[in-house]
Amino acid sequence: MNDVRPSRLILFNKPYGVLSQFTPEGRWRGLKDFIAVPAVYVAGRLDADSEGLLLLTNDGRLQARIADPRFKMEKTYWAQVEGLPGEAALAALRQGVALNDGPTRPARARLLASPPPGLWLREPPVRTRQSIPTAWIELVIREGRNRQVRRMTAAVGFPTLRLIRAAVGGYSLDGLAPGSWRETEGGTP
Repeated sequence: MNDVRPSRLILFNKPYGVLSQFTPEGRWRGLKDFIAVPAVYVAGRLDADSEGLLLLTNDGRLQARIADPRFKMEKTYWAQVEGLPGEAALAALRQGVALNDGPTRPARARLLASPPPGLWLREPPVRTRQSIPTAWIELVIREGRNRQVRRMTAAVGFPTLRLIRAAVGGYSLDGLAPGSWRETEGGTP
């Protein structure tokens, strides 16, 4: 008897305050509050205070391909930052910045003219200061260090207030509301 299960790949728009695990901890909710699919596992993590695309699969090889930095899969983030970054800050992000655990690889970075289209309100709202403007940066990286995007924007003088992962490889948030998920073909991203 052949017990081969078809590969499953779930795209989930993780809301703020949800962990990248099924079990809740402390004040943070778990994925079990949103996804009732057995035997799927997170491929790459997002901090509880970050939002956006989280991929889950039942295929160990696919999970490794998505999450392992050796495969250099692109991850696209939208970061709302405190202040208005100029070309020097964006150039520094593009070249790679020095962090306490070593320099980052070069990234693609650009200032967005306005918040990303279709952006939802965060609950709770981001706390901003009246006297300090904010801006949105799109940052594309091929690494996945702990809190990397937040540390990169802080290193160039613009702390991240809100962070959303918009895409992983060829998979994106397009049309996926916060807290919702859809299953897609489980092939190689």
